[in-house]
Amino acid sequence: MTTKKNYAGIPDKYARLDDAKVVLIPVPYDGTSTWQKGADKGPQAFLDASENMELFDIETRTEVYKKGVYLAPPVTENSSPEKMVEAVHKTTKNYIKQDKFVTIFGGEHSISIGTIRAFNESFEDLTVVQIDAHADLRKEYEGTSCNHACAVHEASKTTNLIQVGIRSMDEEELQYMDENQTYFAHDLYEDWMDDALGQMTPNVFITIDLDAFDPSILPSTGTPEPGGLFWYETLDFLKLIFKKKNVVGFDIVELCPNAQEKSSDFLAAKLYYKMLSYKFKYENISEEDDEDE
Repeated sequence: MTTKKNYAGIPDKYARLDDAKVVLIPVPYDGTSTWQKGADKGPQAFLDASENMELFDIETRTEVYKKGVYLAPPVTENSSPEKMVEAVHKTTKNYIKQDKFVTIFGGEHSISIGTIRAFNESFEDLTVVQIDAHADLRKEYEGTSCNHACAVHEASKTTNLIQVGIRSMDEEELQYMDENQTYFAHDLYEDWMDDALGQMTPNVFITIDLDAFDPSILPSTGTPEPGGLFWYETLDFLKLIFKKKNVVGFDIVELCPNAQEKSSDFLAAKLYYKMLSYKFKYENISEEDDEDE
């Protein structure tokens, strides 16, 4: 992380913590990735791309930045994976307690151990929707449970975990996987989105590893896998969740920027902004649906 600017270059009046409805926490951490390093540069690349993004969302006809987005100081703890997870957990929970819609941008996927823990302690009966190429269910990897390969192991035990886009895993992870709530990339069928929605509780946290996307549209990630999700099908799924459930927060991880390939940075920036746009466009619809039932 370099200079402290407002998210997307928005005016100061929309960037103050007291008034902002949204908090964005950057976590430039890349301590446990095992192939290509660089996810620690992801938050800055995302922020740079965001500054060059149009802030009127055509689909929702909104300018969601006017709800206020506070760019928090980055979590820079990197002395150990365990201490990083503790710092992310503490920081995330602090902003949740201030009644903010808290979002996090990594960094590699081990940061989500801390974010999910904070949300699970703050919201009852939490569903975690993981959109990812990798199962990330190992109990421990390379001597620590706070590894990117273990990102949702704890969530599989403590939350209602739904996995989408999975196409790479180790055999040992099968023992921790609920295959009834796993939507493998190679086996997505016509009504899978509705089926996944039906398995969610009212409160939902979304964790997106950018390697969930097909590398033809997002190559700049730590461990790209062929056969991934595409832009509009992913937005359709996210929009459905935001319409029907109370999304309490989200994180996005594993942008590994490449100086010669900027489209991945811009996809990440657009994805984040689309998710905010859906949140505040549809924030009251899920409540109305509950009243109708």
